Amino acid sequence: MADLKTTVNITVNATTSVQAKKSNNIISLLAPIICILLGYIIWRFVIGADGNFTNPDPKGGFWPNQLGPKGDLPRMYEGGIIVPILIGCFLIVFTFVIERSLTVSKAVGKSSNAEFIRKVQFFLADKKVDSAIAECDKQKGSVGNVMKAGLRKYKQMITDSELDTDQKVLAIQKEIEEATSLELPMLEKNLVFLSTLASVSTLIGLLGTVVGMIRAFGALGESGGGDAARTLSIGIAEALYNTALGIGTSAFAIITYNIFTTKIDAITYGIDESGFTLTQSFASLYK
Repeated sequence: MADLKTTVNITVNATTSVQAKKSNNIISLLAPIICILLGYIIWRFVIGADGNFTNPDPKGGFWPNQLGPKGDLPRMYEGGIIVPILIGCFLIVFTFVIERSLTVSKAVGKSSNAEFIRKVQFFLADKKVDSAIAECDKQKGSVGNVMKAGLRKYKQMITDSELDTDQKVLAIQKEIEEATSLELPMLEKNLVFLSTLASVSTLIGLLGTVVGMIRAFGALGESGGGDAARTLSIGIAEALYNTALGIGTSAFAIITYNIFTTKIDAITYGIDESGFTLTQSFASLYK
């Protein structure tokens, strides 16, 4: 009966005081659709504007047959319908790079995690828990949020007379784990777009190249061999625009994804170190 009562008390006292942040999924849902539509608008009305061609298609429509590009940029239009998809993919990557940059930069906090943890350790050694909590408010960021949640439980356990030291340390550790489970998903959110487009963009580009090559050889066969070399070279050049866009988008996604994961790993390490600091401090000071 006593063991049951103790277990219940641990469960009640270890209930997290951290309020879950409401995640905003509007960007995740709408950004890809908007970016693809914007990619089509850029391809159709900017790159494929009538003024960029010597023989524009008077019929217009969804995919007009514009002829005689006046430069390299209008020639990209002739890469086909895969081009706006690739432009949209690049815009998706660019959008989530900005979104993740704002989120991760905020999660890093005001000062370095190592310096922040040293300050907290100093306050805890002097048993100044309120000062340590105030330092968390100054630091902000993910490490500061997790540390603050742990310190609140730390402060609560100091005055708890029902649990022994090991149970109090376990309650603090559980509070830290729950706070961490709220912070890490926010850091890793939307990175899946970067990791996916890092590989998919190249494949889409290759698909556009293959389609362009098919069109080029088809036009070569219809020309009867009169301007064979010219027709083939133009077709290949147009097809390779798809490859260039796909590779460029993929490279951008890979580089930014690795930058973000490196920063998130550093934050995760800081969270782990802060949890170790709190549990070891309590175990040594409040035996």
